[in-house]
Parts: sequence; C-alpha cells; structure tokens
Amino acid sequence: MTNFHCLVVFACLFLCCNLVAGAEKSERWSEQKANDWHAQQPWLVGCNFIPSSAINQLEMWQADTFDLATIDRELALARGLGFNTVRVFLHDLLWEQDAKGLLDRVDQFLTVADKHGIGVMIVLFDGVWDPDPKLGKQREPKPHVHNSGWVQSPSRDVLKDPSRRDALAAYVKGVIARFKDDPRVQVWDIYNEPDNTNAIAYGANSKTKTELPNKAELALGLITKAFAWAREANPSQPITSGIWSGNWKSIEAMSPMARFCAEHSDVISFHSYAPLNDVKNRVEELRQFNRPLLCTEYMARPAGSTFETILPYFKEQKIAAYNWGFVDGKSQTIYPWDSWQKQYTDEPPVWFHDIFRKDGSAYRAEEVELIRSLTGAGSK
Repeated sequence: MTNFHCLVVFACLFLCCNLVAGAEKSERWSEQKANDWHAQQPWLVGCNFIPSSAINQLEMWQADTFDLATIDRELALARGLGFNTVRVFLHDLLWEQDAKGLLDRVDQFLTVADKHGIGVMIVLFDGVWDPDPKLGKQREPKPHVHNSGWVQSPSRDVLKDPSRRDALAAYVKGVIARFKDDPRVQVWDIYNEPDNTNAIAYGANSKTKTELPNKAELALGLITKAFAWAREANPSQPITSGIWSGNWKSIEAMSPMARFCAEHSDVISFHSYAPLNDVKNRVEELRQFNRPLLCTEYMARPAGSTFETILPYFKEQKIAAYNWGFVDGKSQTIYPWDSWQKQYTDEPPVWFHDIFRKDGSAYRAEEVELIRSLTGAGSK
C-alpha cells in the first residue's frame, strides 16, 4: 500500500469516527419527545433532599460524613408521604477530590432511594449562598440562620477563571456518563439559579463575602458550556435548568439567563415561592413553550406558598412538585431567608420550610395528611 493509499484510509477512518461520535451527541428534545416522556411519568411529587445530618452538599457526599443510615431513614419518611422523587445537589469539588468515590456514593444513594420507590433529579451546579466552598470538615451551623453553610458550585474563583471553568467538563461528562441510562435517575438539572446575587446574605452590607459584579455574564458562559457537555454525554433522561426570576411573559422579555434555560431545556423547570394566584400566572406564562413543567422549588409558609394552596393545583395540572426542605436539620431551613440579617433566638412561630422534626414527627400533622391524600399514600 502506498503512502497515498494509507493517507486515504486514515482519512476515511478519521471521518467515520467523527461521524459516529457526532451521532452519539444528543440534541435538545423535540416538544413531542418531551411530552411523550411526561405522559409516561406518574405525577412527580417530592422534595429537595439533604439528610438532616449534613449542612451542605459537601458534607452530604464526602466519604467521612456520607450518612447512609440517616438517608435511608429519611427517605422512608418521604415514601410514607407518597413521594416518588427527590432533587439532590452534587458539587464539582467532590469530583476533584475523589471522582470514583463520588460516583460510588451516588450509586449507593440511588440504590436506597430506589428501595423506597423514589427516583432522583440530580443537580450539578448551584449559584446560591456561600461562593467560597472548601473541601474537608465543614463548619458548624450558625445558630438560627437559614442554610448558613450551603455552598455554591463552582466557587467564585473558578467561575471567574476561564481555564478552570473549562476543566469542569470532566465533572459534567463523567457524572452523566455513569448514570445516563440509569432508570433511577429521572432528570438532570444542570445549574441551580446560576445568576443569583445572594444579596440577602452577601450584599453590599456584607463584610465577609462578595459576589462577582459580572456573575450573571460568567454564569451564562458556564451554563452554555455545561449544556453542551451534557449533550455530549447523551443522557436518556431529560436535562433542564430552572427559570427562577424576572419577566416570563415572552421570550423577548426574559433575562439572558432565563431565555437560555427556556430555549435549551428539554423540560421546563421553574421556582416559585409565591402565593397560588402568582404561581398560576407563572404557569400560564410558561405554557408558551409547550413542554412539561416541573416546579423544582416551592413552599415557604410565611410567604404564602403552602402545601394546602399549591400542591392540589400542581396535581391538577400534573406539574412536578419539589418543595424545599424535608427534615429539620443542620441546614436550618425552618428559619426564613431574613435570618441572615435579623436575629432569631428560638424556633420561629411558623416554619419557613421542612416537614418533619428530627425525631420523625410531623411539624404539622394536617400537612402530612394532605400530602398523603394527594399522592394516594393515605389510601394504602
């Protein structure tokens, strides 16, 4: 074979390999595929879950604090409510620390959840609360402060460094590749509230933390790449990122971040801690996209977002429903957001989030009975 023929053969092989690789990369689901997926699902109802023994994502998943016994016990409580899904948060530093260990612990979590008949939505990045996460032993909760130890992923320093942002590709592709055909994973949530300024905790009056002035722009750059990385991993499950603030009346009226999420998610996810009429208005605005709707955060009692008002509507509309909080624990989300600025010295008169006390008893028995009646658990 001549050198010319060798080059031709090599070129053909290279072209074929690239065509195969290209064929494996997924594209955004069509409206039909998204709605067909939705038709095959039960009404998805559950919570944002972190075990009561963990203050944040790092403490939940690091090897020395991975508390499978508490996870098992608390997911049993979730199943008792009739919950069939939970939303959980990972962190890029966990991948950096021990990628294999992280994947193995996620697999253990999925096994326990599946034992209780619960599927999982996995969140890869998060723009909320502390912008300076650190591996290792996590600090103790600040008394009476809502989510005093929750951390952003990636950190502020990574977000502002293009080369370090690009290095996150291995994390996104690696996690999704491991579970891309796993039926225990229901949805991939790429980035939670990427452009959140965390003003209530780290605003102009903060002496300890500051957010990047161009955080929204940097986060838009990262989420754009993260969606592309997720598509390259080609998951069988839908991918999404939640629309959470601003004007949603038209695609033109949306912020650049909200518009990106609306135009690139397979299924439309959103957050609302507002009363029922406001939620209904938001839902009608999101109907323009002709895709399934998943409310991945709601329920803040003093704000007027309650199980009694919101959950029956979500069931009627078959909108997936994930309330924030489950068992009162180290995240301390029974306290309101303003606990960052206003001092609380005891349990608040009305819990902000959460359903159960640490001993497994209900905060409000009537809420538990309502949830069970809506999910059908009360009739079993």
